[in-house]
Amino acid sequence: MEPVRRRLLVETAFVLGVLVKGLDGLVELAAGTALLVLHQDRILALTRAAVAEELREDPHDLVAHLLLNEAAGLDHGAALAGGLFLLLHGVVKVAIVAALLAGSRRVYPWAVGALSVLLAVQLVQLVLSPGVGVVALVLLDALILALTWHEWRIGRSFHDAWRSVVHGWFPRASPPASSSTDG
Repeated sequence: MEPVRRRLLVETAFVLGVLVKGLDGLVELAAGTALLVLHQDRILALTRAAVAEELREDPHDLVAHLLLNEAAGLDHGAALAGGLFLLLHGVVKVAIVAALLAGSRRVYPWAVGALSVLLAVQLVQLVLSPGVGVVALVLLDALILALTWHEWRIGRSFHDAWRSVVHGWFPRASPPASSSTDG
């Protein structure tokens, strides 16, 4: 693969990964808040409503049944621990993404450190209770960590990567080069 194409793919993966991490953080904030403020019966009812259509289409859907089993077995202590864990995860991810979106290069060491800690926690979680979802999160976080490390190492901000991605995939979306006349 030619170096320019490879660089564009790496930058695109970084930009998309950061945006997905931001969305993931927002979902974790919402889920953590729900676990802390909603009663177990309400959580179960919401879970049933969320998976009802999927179960109508496929009554044996594994993910839907896993979600229902988790919601049904949720007690107050588990909801409190899970809610706090999700809130902490979400706050860290949203803060990292917000700082990257703001264009700060100084956030990279913090992002790498925080993502490393979150990845280590997920690896422990994977060992204690393996599952496809945990494996997917570990792989995604490892990829985001590697891409963040790469962008930090080469000294480029998120804005630089964003502009490069937009220009690389949509060259006409870039403003025309200004011509200057020496006068």
